[in-house]
Amino acid sequence: MDFRYLGNSGFKISEITYGNWLTHGSQVENDVATQCVRAALDVGITTFDTADVYANTAAETVLGEALKGERRQSLEIFTKVWGPTGPKGHNDVGLSRKHIMESIDSSLQRLQTDYVDLYQAHRYDYETPLEETMQAFADIVRQGKALYIGVSEWNAQQLRDGHALAKDLGFQLISNQPQYSMLWRVIEGEVVPTSEELGISQIVWSPVAQGVLTGKYQPGRQPEQGTRASDDKGGADMIKRWMSDEVLTGVQELAPIADGVGLTMAQLAIAWVLQNKNVASAIIGASRPEQVESNAVAAGVKLEDDVLKAIDDAIGGLAESDVARTQSPETRPV
Repeated sequence: MDFRYLGNSGFKISEITYGNWLTHGSQVENDVATQCVRAALDVGITTFDTADVYANTAAETVLGEALKGERRQSLEIFTKVWGPTGPKGHNDVGLSRKHIMESIDSSLQRLQTDYVDLYQAHRYDYETPLEETMQAFADIVRQGKALYIGVSEWNAQQLRDGHALAKDLGFQLISNQPQYSMLWRVIEGEVVPTSEELGISQIVWSPVAQGVLTGKYQPGRQPEQGTRASDDKGGADMIKRWMSDEVLTGVQELAPIADGVGLTMAQLAIAWVLQNKNVASAIIGASRPEQVESNAVAAGVKLEDDVLKAIDDAIGGLAESDVARTQSPETRPV
């Protein structure tokens, strides 16, 4: 496993992060979830990402149990705050000081740890003054409950504003967690250049576009039962944007490219996002340990320019690149 610095800091994380958005506490039994975490550790993954809102807090609990007994100093554990949790009362959501300060304590209890390495604002909160949010994060860092602060899906101006406030308050905003893949390139226009200027890294989610870039969905065919595109669970609406025959045909053109460099299509997709120097890590999920073992192969892979051009020729014209698609809901979810 290779490692990269996260933002303008001395903190390193594994190029592959294991995340449990759509699996732990919901779609995968706890014993299988633990097996996936063990597989991640076995291939050298040390970075684990979750959120309090995943499976309504159950994902944090499952991850905490799976990592119990591991040397804490050898792990990087990330979680997030913003989404509605628990009984979903009127203050159980957003980035108010009240919700942040209460949420960090609950997350630490579920994760069975005294601190998280990275605490992230899961989205931007238009209903809370940014100064209030960043002051709460500063206090959490000073209390030792989080070592670093990051955000997720913030646009370029929000990153700039948050970074400036963090600097004034004496801590660093070092990461952003956006969606990024061969098919979803919206961060390239503004978020990445701004992040490079500010010393912020990307920890990217959905590098295989909800499984579409694995090649398992064929043009002209209905998705098989049990696949993500066949159900209505988390991520189903997202994946539908890529289920057109045009996109699926383009994806199939990636198969010989992957074969030519000795990778699976999933490995190629993950390696592709890691070619972006502003990307510190790619988040993978798994419902089986073998998926973790296979996808971790993408770490450390160097794709030559001719391979990158072939990928763009096959699928670049199908990618979404509108910078306005980096956005947070203007009202809090319920």
